[in-house]
Amino acid sequence: MEVSLELGAPQGASKCFDDDGRLKRTGTLWTASAHIITAVIGSGVLSLAWAIGQLGWVAGPIAMLLFSFVTYHTSVLLADCYRSGDPNTGKRNYTYMDAVRANLDGFKVKLCGYLQYLNIVGVAIGYTIAASISMVAIERSNCFHKNGDDSPCQVNSNPYMIMFGVAEIIFSQIPDFDQIWWLSIVAAVMSFTYSSIGLSLGIVQVIKNGGFRGSLTGISIGTVSEMDKIWRSLQAFGDIAFAYSYSIILIEIQDTIRAPPPSEAKVMKRATVISVAVTTVFYMLCGCMGYAAFGDMAPGNLLTGFGFYNPYWLLDIANVAIVVHLVGAYQVYCQPLFAFVEKWALETWPRSQFIGKEIQVPLPARRSYKLNLFRLIWRTTFVVVSTVVSMLLPFFNDVVGLLGAIGFWPLTVYFPVEMYIVQKKVARWSTRWVCLQLLSLACLAITIASAAGSIAGVVSDLKVYRPFKAS
Repeated sequence: MEVSLELGAPQGASKCFDDDGRLKRTGTLWTASAHIITAVIGSGVLSLAWAIGQLGWVAGPIAMLLFSFVTYHTSVLLADCYRSGDPNTGKRNYTYMDAVRANLDGFKVKLCGYLQYLNIVGVAIGYTIAASISMVAIERSNCFHKNGDDSPCQVNSNPYMIMFGVAEIIFSQIPDFDQIWWLSIVAAVMSFTYSSIGLSLGIVQVIKNGGFRGSLTGISIGTVSEMDKIWRSLQAFGDIAFAYSYSIILIEIQDTIRAPPPSEAKVMKRATVISVAVTTVFYMLCGCMGYAAFGDMAPGNLLTGFGFYNPYWLLDIANVAIVVHLVGAYQVYCQPLFAFVEKWALETWPRSQFIGKEIQVPLPARRSYKLNLFRLIWRTTFVVVSTVVSMLLPFFNDVVGLLGAIGFWPLTVYFPVEMYIVQKKVARWSTRWVCLQLLSLACLAITIASAAGSIAGVVSDLKVYRPFKAS
């Protein structure tokens, strides 16, 4: 179990404990950057060529740069909220919810909790869908290679979702966030692998085409109806927002960083600069090259939409990398929800042996695993439910856009801005206060528009969708 002041650990920092009595944190700039890259460069990168295709060569890249700036700026504001008061010795806020609770009133705390954990559930569903699509793409790629590009090669995604779910059940038993650093590093390497393959294939296709495809204003009316053009453009903003979303786990990542000096906020800000810069470069290259390669026909998922057919083995490698990455990203996102439910259960039933008791399970090399029955059952149930929901709603693009829209304004912008204003005592109607409020209002408008476009897409898909059928 976690060592804390409440359980009698000595106060003050020591060789084994931090200033809050918990075991010393060991995270660094590079582990924090790996966590962020794992969370940010996810399945969202695969829809960016489609998103730019809806907006065009002018609005697409501009939108991507604006989202990267907003994400960086609000992440910097949020990093300052990890400690209340002094940035080196103030009280730690271990989770995003703790930071909100320390700075805002009760209603906003509850609203934040509902939104954060709803968004995490949505991300789990979205990642399960994306992983299954990549596994299906591997089978279809091999089928096309054997039977020709015009073969139907229909594949049912449900067995692959179940396989992904089984893997997540196993990895979900890793108890704490700071114990999955190795999984994050592996996942970050995988994200670079498939992004690089997508970029390379896009460059090759551009050379093969003899130049860039696409237009300044995106997919033309005629290829799609005027109303579809509007909905698709709005959904594209949601897709881009989803690709940059990681603020909901920023505090949890920051809580893995070793104690000052330098302060956790300074390290987190440096990690944010590195991570957002790296991901923005990758996003611009992958999204723009994908659109340049396919123009208006850019697929919703660059590596599984079969704009590319060959070399099939390279597509297989890219999709394997996507699956491995999503296994890690799923855990990075879901650990805060797992921890919240387990902490709430322990506080509600502190004497329950089922919830609190840990069983030592011997492992090879003189190691042991602390098995908790409540953790085993609760986390397994969560993965099973999210997998079943994914099997019922396998709409990659629309789900990604909706998740991005729902989570972007409240969790990436509104709460960080409000907490920063309280934390730094920013005077009402001062220049800084007005600028922060204008930023929040602009992002609210984008969120509403994106959500509308994504909902329209889901409704359109449901009209023709038949669950549990091969595609």
